[in-house]
Amino acid sequence: MNSPKFGAKMPRCAAILFFPEAGRRGEACAGRPGPKASGMATAWIAGASGLVGAELLRQLLAAAEYDRVIALGRRPLEVEHPKLTALSVDFAALTQVGADLRCDDAFCCLGTTIKAAGSREAFRAVDHAAVLAFAWAAQRAGAKRFFVVTALGADPESRVFYNRVKGETEAALAVLGFPTLGIFRPSLLLGRRAQVRFGERVAAAVLWLVEPLLVGRLRKYRAIEAVVVARAMLRCSFGRAGQGVLVFRSDEIQDLGGFGA
Repeated sequence: MNSPKFGAKMPRCAAILFFPEAGRRGEACAGRPGPKASGMATAWIAGASGLVGAELLRQLLAAAEYDRVIALGRRPLEVEHPKLTALSVDFAALTQVGADLRCDDAFCCLGTTIKAAGSREAFRAVDHAAVLAFAWAAQRAGAKRFFVVTALGADPESRVFYNRVKGETEAALAVLGFPTLGIFRPSLLLGRRAQVRFGERVAAAVLWLVEPLLVGRLRKYRAIEAVVVARAMLRCSFGRAGQGVLVFRSDEIQDLGGFGA
């Protein structure tokens, strides 16, 4: 397979994808044994310093199903663990990463905002190009399953730039052909961030007030804890291999990750 051109806008034909309905998602992510039928597995994670990524890293390190966790990030991690190998990388130059590292499952929690990135171009470099670069490196290292956090409303045809980039990223990941691609589309994320986002705090307060009204089809708009998203991603890795493309709305993420330790 030829290396994809990261950062380029996906053509319309590549963005029109079939995503399975919710009927088999719970079965696909249910039960154990873990990621490999025999022996332990290696997990890669990108974005482990972020809100969801930090929670997921903690859970991966505690999971008996993985005997090694390799974290790739732009900044050093303030975490030490016998199972953890932390690598500071440039996602624009990942050609050599993975050359001597095995990967069974890859978890991508990369993401920023246009305000934090400083421009649309810089935002796209993280939420599209870096995600695809990580996916390609993981695939070269042997990954058969890829789990990624995008956003509620992700749509390659959206008029909203943020949602359109998220949708184009999903479409490009599907083209890579992972036997299992798990896409998680959370609503507003709740949790303690290193940097306060005033807009998110206001949105969280508004959603808290209207939450009793968000039932049925509107339930997917409820805010969701980052730890729940991380737990759902990990639990999805306990499912069978070769599940194709699985897309989880925020309410489905809540159902999958909202209970248990």
